[in-house]
Amino acid sequence: YRELHTFELQAPTRLIEWARGSRVCVAGYGQSGGNEILQLIPPPSLQAKETQGLCPERDFKVECGGFSKHPVYSLKYVPDTSFLVTSGPPDSSVQVWQVSAEDSDVIKPVGTIVTENSTGQPWAKIATMSARAPWVLHGSTLDSVQITEVELRKNVYTAARRGGEELSGVAFLDPSTALLCCARGGLCVADLRQPRGSSQPVSRTAPPGDRWCMGTARPAQCTGTASEPVARLSSSGLLTLTDLRKASEPLASARARVPSPGSGTEFLCVSWAPALPGCLAVSGFDGTVQVYDTQGWDSSGREAEPTFVHRGHVLGGAGDPALVTAHTWHPQKARTLLSAATDGSLHIWDWVQPAGNC
Repeated sequence: YRELHTFELQAPTRLIEWARGSRVCVAGYGQSGGNEILQLIPPPSLQAKETQGLCPERDFKVECGGFSKHPVYSLKYVPDTSFLVTSGPPDSSVQVWQVSAEDSDVIKPVGTIVTENSTGQPWAKIATMSARAPWVLHGSTLDSVQITEVELRKNVYTAARRGGEELSGVAFLDPSTALLCCARGGLCVADLRQPRGSSQPVSRTAPPGDRWCMGTARPAQCTGTASEPVARLSSSGLLTLTDLRKASEPLASARARVPSPGSGTEFLCVSWAPALPGCLAVSGFDGTVQVYDTQGWDSSGREAEPTFVHRGHVLGGAGDPALVTAHTWHPQKARTLLSAATDGSLHIWDWVQPAGNC
């Protein structure tokens, strides 16, 4: 490692999100009420533009926080605003939060976005963007996808009815296009210029049995649907890269080095590195985060060799092995990632670059 910082949270944390000013937002996912939502200030050495060697302050600091009655399964910062949105069981509603001004340490709830027939539906997958207005894209099934203007709670897009297949992820590709990933692996693209438009399938449902998640470039990086391949990860460890201009066949595929299938799919996560072309990270199978360089992949589906494996959550505690619940890349520092685990540990780390990799 070049840098490794750890922080112990009071409860297992499911997700991590970068907020304004390089803050970090985390939230708990326990079933009982009182799940914490915290905004943390990273260690000073992680906020500097260049590595500054030894630094006396190596901890995260809690800047502000709040409590959610819902388990928080997804959290997104709304860019260029003071708003956060969250979702979680027992329904597909979306909670809206506001980070208070500098003279307060409270993250307060300011509203709820309730969708039609939300009771009994899976929790909503969410994505945010502020290119036109502060928007949240949300939905639990293919026919329940909506876009809501966060500040005014105004609906600006509703998907046409075309089936109730469960979603595993949603993302903005650009201000006019959204990408939807079904739990069975199919991809659909929605044209947001049609207020009640239907989503068009661009990649068929994958072989039965596996559950899938997806990773796309951040909206700020995107200039169109072809700017970055879409990465999909299955519960058996298969990774596929898809160019949406020709989605019938994957660009490349490989198998991640993961434990035997069946270890659970609740925390599957795949994400592209913002500043390392062709590099992605995988987690959710065990206590590790694996980094892969995809630039040499073909369509064979052979097992890939990780560039780096972060095992800090495996080595850090006693009792049952920790399972990584989420990871995310630092938006500016090329090889810096954050990861959280079921034991409440939060790590931020930067690995030493091997020759010829990433």
